[in-house]
Amino acid sequence: MDKTISFTLKVWRQRSPKEKGCFKSYQMKDIPTDTSFLEMLDILNEDLINKGEEPIVFDHDCREGICGMCSLYVNGHPHGPATGATTCQLYMRRFKDGDTITVEPWRSAGFPVIRDLMVDRSAFDKIMQAGGYTSINVGGVPDANAIPISKEKADLAMDAASCIGCGACVAACKNGSAMLFVSAKVSQLALLPQGQVEAARRAKSMLHKMDELGFGNCTNTRACEAECPKCVSISNIARLNREFIAAKLKD
Repeated sequence: MDKTISFTLKVWRQRSPKEKGCFKSYQMKDIPTDTSFLEMLDILNEDLINKGEEPIVFDHDCREGICGMCSLYVNGHPHGPATGATTCQLYMRRFKDGDTITVEPWRSAGFPVIRDLMVDRSAFDKIMQAGGYTSINVGGVPDANAIPISKEKADLAMDAASCIGCGACVAACKNGSAMLFVSAKVSQLALLPQGQVEAARRAKSMLHKMDELGFGNCTNTRACEAECPKCVSISNIARLNREFIAAKLKD
C-alpha cells in the first residue's frame, strides 16, 4: 500500500497585482508520497473547484524540469528543499506527516505578481532581447568542425547554457539580482567564436537592461548558485564582469 501523508498547506493568495495578498491555509489529507508537488496542487485545485471556490493560480508547462515555469518558493527555498531540482521535480516524500508547508511566489521588483503564485517573468525575455543572441548570415548548415572549439570551452559554454531562466537566482538573492541569469546567457556566447563579434555590446546592453528592469546588484553570498536548479556556477558572474570591463575599456 502506498504511503500517504497529511499536512497543512499555507498558500499565498492574491487576486491581482494591485490588490493585497495574504496566506490561506488548507488541510491536505492522505496525499500519496509519490505525488509531485504540482500534482498535489492539482489535487487541491480539483477540490476547490468542486466546492465552488477559486482554484490556486500557479505557472507550469513541461513538468520535466526543463522550462523553468514552476517558480514557487517552498518553505523558504526557491523550487523547494531539493537540490538541483525544479518544483515539478519535488515529491511529497520530501515532507513529513503533520508538516506545515508554506508556498509563495517569487519576491522581486523585477517579477511582479500576476495572481496567487504566478509572477510576470517577461523581464528575462527583455534582457535576452537586449543582447542574448548572435547576428549571423543564415544559409547552408556548416560542418560541425568548421570552427574549432576546445572541449574545455565547449563544456563551459554548455554548462552556462543549461540555465533555464526560471528566476530562482533572483528569488534567492537578498538584493533580487539577476546576475547569475545574465552571466550564464553572456557566458554561453562569450566562450564561443560565434559570440565574439557582438561581445562588447552584449555585456553592456544586457546589464543595462537588467538595471533598468529593477533587479538589484550581486551580493556575492552565492545564494543564487546554491538554489539554482541547474547548478549554474557563479564563475559565470566573474566572466560577465570581465566582459563588461573589457567593453568599457574599448569605449
